[in-house]
Amino acid sequence: MPVVKTSAKGQVVIPAGLRERIGLRPGGKVLVTLADARKVVIEPVPEDPIEAACGMLRGGPSLTQALLKERREDDARAEKKCAGFLRHARLPQQRARVRKG
Repeated sequence: MPVVKTSAKGQVVIPAGLRERIGLRPGGKVLVTLADARKVVIEPVPEDPIEAACGMLRGGPSLTQALLKERREDDARAEKKCAGFLRHARLPQQRARVRKG
């Protein structure tokens, strides 16, 4: 790990290799926290909070796609159930004809 100096203003230069690894660009924001009495943690703040939230699920299945698939399956089951019901159900006019005939 590289050792860096602090300026008179307390500024620190993050080495280019580390900036690249964490995706920190010029003008990007960082979150600075104290991990314990002597450790400072610097984390990049995502530019777009929506994009950051989406990134939490990267690599896994899309929640939206899973919900849409489940909805399509539910609709298909409902249509199949209704089709079976309608096939066996008789309308009042049909029942009257059956009794007369």
